[in-house]
Amino acid sequence: MALSRTRANRSGTPAAQGDCEAWSYLDLGVLRPSRSRKVCMTCHWFRHHAGPECIPVLTCQLHQGLIAQGEHLIRRCQGWTDDMVRQRGWAPEVG
Repeated sequence: MALSRTRANRSGTPAAQGDCEAWSYLDLGVLRPSRSRKVCMTCHWFRHHAGPECIPVLTCQLHQGLIAQGEHLIRRCQGWTDDMVRQRGWAPEVG
C-alpha cells in the first residue's frame, strides 16, 4: 500500500471518529522502522475505531493522519511517547 503525505496540523486535538477517515495516510518520512516496543500501537497518540463495514481505521492524533494496516506494529515517529501508558494503561482510547 502506498503511503501519502501527512497533514501539517500537529495540534494533538482529538478528532471525532468521522473526521479522521478523511485524513491522508502518513508517509515513510514520518513513520520510521522500529524494532522495539516503541511502535505506533504503544504510543499514546495512537487511536483506532471501526470504520466503514467495521474495517479498523488506525490513526495518529499527533500528526492527524492514517496509519496503514500493519505499520502500527513495526514503525513509529519522532513524537512517540508512552506518558499515557504509565498513567492509564496500553489502551488509552478505552479510558
